[in-house]
This record gives sequence, structure tokens and C-alpha cells, in this order.
Amino acid sequence: MVEIPQSIDMKEISRILEQNGFIRMSEEANRISLNKGYTKNGFADKVYHIHLRYAGDNAGLYFRDYLNEHPDVAKEYETLKLRLWKQYEHNRDAYTDAKTEFISKWTAEARKKYGDRY
Repeated sequence: MVEIPQSIDMKEISRILEQNGFIRMSEEANRISLNKGYTKNGFADKVYHIHLRYAGDNAGLYFRDYLNEHPDVAKEYETLKLRLWKQYEHNRDAYTDAKTEFISKWTAEARKKYGDRY
């Protein structure tokens, strides 16, 4: 996750990354996700993700912390990702969409548990 100040144009940062081989995978209000290593034939040997966020948008950190402190939920996430990978190997958007409900649920739990950690 790359946190940038509000004064920086996120789309410009994304364009620079795209000029250096990253592919824009998703874009929503104040969030852009990119990756390098996915091909039309599936995954490459190494895959990299960059999540551009403005300062203060720390949902990913809450989710990470919750998984680190709850190995049972982390294992459930691993199982989900492995199942979805096989199901959507050639459809990255569907793969991401299929994980959204799980991530949202546990991020909300993390926010309740950790309060204003970030």
C-alpha cells in the first residue's frame, strides 16, 4: 500500500506506474490498485500489487492487523483465495469482486476492535 498526500494527483502516480509495466486493475473514488505479473495465460512467476491510497485511508492496514491477530480468519482467507484463484484465474475482476464481502466483513470487525488505531 502506497499512501500519498491529498495534494498529489493519484491518477498521475498511476500513469507513471503504468509506464513502468504495471496494469491498472481497479479504480474507485480515491483508490487505485495496480499489479504486475498477471498475464493473459494466468499468473507469472512473480506477481506484485500496489494499492494507491490517500493519507488516512487505512482499511487495508486494519484488515492486515486483524488477519495477523486471528490466524483462523487468515486461514479462511487463504482457503477462499486459493479456491477463487482456480475459479477465476483468467478473470482478475471477478476474483477481486468475489473477495470483497469477506474483506469488508473482517475490516469492519477490525475497526470495531482497534478503534482509531491509524
